[in-house]
Amino acid sequence: MSTTAFQGLEDRQRERLRELQAELDALVGLQSVKRVIREIQAFALIQKYRQTLQLTCEPMVLHTIFVGNPGTGKTTVARLLSKMLREMGILQKGHTVEVERADLVAQYIGQTAQKTREVIKQAQGGLLFIDEAYSLARGGERDFGKEAIDTLVKAMEDHRDSFVVILAGYPQPMHSFLEANPGLRSRFPITVEFPDYTDIELYKIALAMLEKREYTLTARAQQELIRQIRRLRQGDPATFGNARAVRNLVEQVIRRQAVRLVGKGELTKGELTVISPVDFRGSDP
Repeated sequence: MSTTAFQGLEDRQRERLRELQAELDALVGLQSVKRVIREIQAFALIQKYRQTLQLTCEPMVLHTIFVGNPGTGKTTVARLLSKMLREMGILQKGHTVEVERADLVAQYIGQTAQKTREVIKQAQGGLLFIDEAYSLARGGERDFGKEAIDTLVKAMEDHRDSFVVILAGYPQPMHSFLEANPGLRSRFPITVEFPDYTDIELYKIALAMLEKREYTLTARAQQELIRQIRRLRQGDPATFGNARAVRNLVEQVIRRQAVRLVGKGELTKGELTVISPVDFRGSDP
């Protein structure tokens, strides 16, 4: 980001923005996602800079659609974006309120609007992240999910500068949901597509998870990890958990290593930190 665009920010804000950008850049893959987030950040900064020079500014409507399969980083990126917008002075608090249908929709008439308004109140000054947003329309016209949508849309108009809304979900259900609610699509000018991770990206994610937990893989265990990732991907892409599936695999391997070691006597640091191929199979050496 150029120094000129940063001129309206304090030194602390500039440094914190650079840290958050570095955190985003450090995420494995997601190049197209990172590009759109940089566009959002640049747009917001330039609009604020234009304001200081009393130039005409575009309305800063940052409500966004996140579309992607499970485990593709939607929640992680939303949290980073909220913090970025706080440092830029767009959001007052920069926190993220993460909800799903059950947090918005009640069982009885008249309760859903109140429940939704309470969530919106919590999100003031921050970002409201609604996961599996398409579930709000799954019950048809008589379902209370429609009441939640109407309440949300009204709040977006009444408090347009107070919070940002992200609707997130899997690709096909989200596209159907937005086609059935054309008024919603017009209120969310930004769409971010989260692609599935490649095999090599999932391998890098797994290695990073293991390194964070202070584990290493033998050469043969690395080959086994690659084989296991390919096996996981053989199922339905819509149900494959991407990074979430890899995290489950990593945690399972660590548990199996613990079973292999627990009956032994005094253990060395190397034995406690090394993952071997047998730990992927869950059998004794």
